[in-house]
Amino acid sequence: MLYMNLIKRLETYRLKNKITQEKLAKKLDVAFATVNRWFNGRSKPSDIQTYHIEKLLKEGAKYGKRKK
Repeated sequence: MLYMNLIKRLETYRLKNKITQEKLAKKLDVAFATVNRWFNGRSKPSDIQTYHIEKLLKEGAKYGKRKK
């Protein structure tokens, strides 16, 4: 399942950048409970949420490359 890979990448991003689930939820403009359910496998992101997650991960990758 593609969304599981996306969630794993999101969790890696969160841990690498030392962001709480609550702060991540604010960045993605969703409720903390929503992010928590994604990480616990109880729900999956909608198409629009997936778009915003991908966008966040791409921006994070660009930032990381510049930082080196």
